[in-house]
Amino acid sequence: MPSNIEIKAKVEDMNSLEALTQNVSDTPCTVIQQEDTFFNTQNGRLKLRTFPENSGTLIYYNRPDSTAAKQSHYQLYNADKPDELKLLLDKALGTKVVVKKTRHLYICGQTRIHLDWVEKLGTFMELEVILHNDQNPQEGYKIAEELMDKLNIQKSQLISGAYADMLAKNSE
Repeated sequence: MPSNIEIKAKVEDMNSLEALTQNVSDTPCTVIQQEDTFFNTQNGRLKLRTFPENSGTLIYYNRPDSTAAKQSHYQLYNADKPDELKLLLDKALGTKVVVKKTRHLYICGQTRIHLDWVEKLGTFMELEVILHNDQNPQEGYKIAEELMDKLNIQKSQLISGAYADMLAKNSE
C-alpha cells in the first residue's frame, strides 16, 4: 500500500507562508476547489474527494493521530461518477462530515505542499512527503523536518487528526 509522511499545521499568516512556499516550490501554484465527504468506518478514514468538474477520488487512509510527523498508508480509486458513489456510500456507511476547502498546491521534490483555506475552520498547511516503494520512512521524516524549517513552521503549530475530526468536534 502506498504511503507518505505527513504533517498538518495551523497557520495564522498565510501570505508570508505562501511567499516562502513559492521560494522552495519546483512548480507554480495550482488552485483546487475540493469537497471531502467522510464516511463512517471501523478502521482508518474513508473520504470521497470531489471537484467542481464532477470528477472524484475515493481515498482510504490509515494514520496515527499525532501532532508529530506521521506515516500514512493510503489507497486511491478514481471515481468518474462521484455523485452516484457518494449516495451509495452514504446509504451503506453513513456520512460523518463534509469538509469544503480551497487548496493551493505546490510541489517541492517528492513533497506536496498544501496551503488550505478550510470552510468553518480557517487556514492550514500540510506536507505530504510521498515515499518511493523502496524508501525508508526515516528519509521522509527528514525531508518533512527540513521543509518545516524552510517554511518557518514551528512545532507549536502542528495539529493532529483530520479536518473532518475538527469539524465533527465543533458540531458536537
